[in-house]
Amino acid sequence: MNDYDTSSFELLIDIQSKGDDEIKVLAEQLAAEEREVSKTRRIIHAKLDILRAEMVRRLRDKHSSGKSLFVEGDVEKLSSILSSRGLAEEEL
Repeated sequence: MNDYDTSSFELLIDIQSKGDDEIKVLAEQLAAEEREVSKTRRIIHAKLDILRAEMVRRLRDKHSSGKSLFVEGDVEKLSSILSSRGLAEEEL
């Protein structure tokens, strides 16, 4: 188990008082934490890529079958957003 809470900057306040071994352990823990965060980020990006590809596939299927790509009201909502009336008026 970690001796340090690596998510807190408190441990860096008195970093000069730490011994070489403590700093080495902390550096190893932070490097492991960074690898885990990086791995999680790559997994999330992969999931987003899969979702986007599925959305594109569905739009292509819809278009090739002759179905409308827009639902009733989509054009009006987009026009409102682009004309800077935005969501503020819709919320009222």
